[in-house]
Amino acid sequence: AVKNGLAKAGLKPELAEITMKPTAENLLMGDEGGRMQKLLDALENLDDVQDVYTTAVIDQ
Repeated sequence: AVKNGLAKAGLKPELAEITMKPTAENLLMGDEGGRMQKLLDALENLDDVQDVYTTAVIDQ
């Protein structure tokens, strides 16, 4: 709807995507946060993976 409205106004959006926003977040600190960050990095580096979503908020 927003993308179409912008197009009708003569504007061309550079990017249009759906954002996954969690309704609840989980705070991870210290070692837990570090391990989660390593896992997320490993998943993002896989060729078959396009997007990685998490409810984790990593406090560094």
